[in-house]
Amino acid sequence: MIWTAFFATWRAMLTDKGALTLLFVGGVLYSFFYPLPYAKEIVQRVPVAVVDQDRSAMSRQLTRFAMAHPSLHVVAITPELPVAQDLLWSNQVMGVLIIPEGLQTDVLAGRAAHAQVAGNGLYLMLNKAALNGLAEVVGTVSAGIELKRLGAVTPSAIQAGQQRSPIVFEAVPLFNVTEGYGAYVVPGVATLIVQQTLLIGMTMLFGTWYQRKRFPLAGPRTVGGYAGMLLAFASVALLNCCYFFGFVFWFQDYPRGGNFGGLLLLLLLFSLAVAAFGMLLGMLFRTRERGTQLMIATSMPILFLAGLTWPVSSMPIVLQWLRWLLPSTAGIQGFIALNQLGASLYEIRHEVAGLLALLVACVALGCWRWSRMAPPLVDLNKV
Repeated sequence: MIWTAFFATWRAMLTDKGALTLLFVGGVLYSFFYPLPYAKEIVQRVPVAVVDQDRSAMSRQLTRFAMAHPSLHVVAITPELPVAQDLLWSNQVMGVLIIPEGLQTDVLAGRAAHAQVAGNGLYLMLNKAALNGLAEVVGTVSAGIELKRLGAVTPSAIQAGQQRSPIVFEAVPLFNVTEGYGAYVVPGVATLIVQQTLLIGMTMLFGTWYQRKRFPLAGPRTVGGYAGMLLAFASVALLNCCYFFGFVFWFQDYPRGGNFGGLLLLLLLFSLAVAAFGMLLGMLFRTRERGTQLMIATSMPILFLAGLTWPVSSMPIVLQWLRWLLPSTAGIQGFIALNQLGASLYEIRHEVAGLLALLVACVALGCWRWSRMAPPLVDLNKV
């Protein structure tokens, strides 16, 4: 009965064009188009403006350093602050460096001098690149001035450098070596894509079967039939996961392969949990479109609840607990830890336990619901 249900479910998936597109073609399309905006990984050549009210040798040095910075592209140099503000408000520049009048005089006199930077907070990535780049420009010029002062009272330039920075700090990224946004967000979103496309496809199939009163399996609802359908849907999730983690991450050159054995085990558990969750969800809908509407509307909240782009500690306590009712919560955290960070299974024991508990609960509720489904459904292959 299990294998009969398994092949009947696969036949039903392959003969439904809408479900076929979602379950198999959708993931392929997402795998190429979603990472496309992040292909360059690091934001560079962000347009900025320089407001030079000092018009001194030092202000010109700051401007030259801004022009040489790889993250910045100086598109305007003006002594008028309103001009730079208009450029900022019209989105022609993402950042402004303001060099006040008397900056060089204050520096030569040994007084504290201040330069200001401003950015456009509407565009987070561009704003961060512009502000960090301008701050690095000011910091580099300031460090050069300090080294010259120390060099005047120390025997050598080496000693001057050591006095200014007695402790050397070197930042080395361990996992996201490019420090790019794509390598950060796409591996987590890939798990969500697998889950959502499978859930949409499954709810679409169940809704269609209810509407037409046709079902892949005839006769009484048995545990064997439920198990066969569960394995069929889980195999689809497993294939999509293998495609993303095995090919897409290699093709996009994202960090991968940290713990291959643990990854395979979590893949099986996640695929079964998503399939059981999807079957339970599918049995609640009576129309083809209703599940699609729900899954599309909840995709972004589900991503935030996973703790990938929003810190878990900032969520209400209730959401911190309820988020474990979704397979993607444990899946995203577990796959990133294993595939990108090289974690052991013990280190993701909470994620494994969460998926296992969700799988058991969904199977128990799904079998109960499966045995009580109404109205009577007939065999799709005999109609």
